[in-house]
Amino acid sequence: MKRGADISLVSRGGRRLPPSAFSLETLMAIERSEVEKIAHLARLGLDEADLPRTTETLNNILGLIDAMQAVDTDGIAPLAHPLETTQRLRVDLVTEANRREAYQAVAPAVEDGLYLVPKVIE
Repeated sequence: MKRGADISLVSRGGRRLPPSAFSLETLMAIERSEVEKIAHLARLGLDEADLPRTTETLNNILGLIDAMQAVDTDGIAPLAHPLETTQRLRVDLVTEANRREAYQAVAPAVEDGLYLVPKVIE
């Protein structure tokens, strides 16, 4: 999130929060040393030149999360999908003839209509 971005969100208490409430100074920020530690744990090869940009990107992501958590969601039901539609289903019809007898006739081992296979787990 850029400093001074035009953001206007409502807190859980219903009061409108000014954009200054979302500056990087007031949000949980990640430091360069933490980015280096995370990169090491994730086995990422970050160059010295990449560290400032990666730190800023992660801080932007954390700022967005903080902004989303500040939104009042009381009384709003969670959605499984943003569009309240139902899936169109096709008619369940048999489209092929039963060829089990023909397939089992060429199988190496069959018993009572079932395929027999070698045991692979003791």
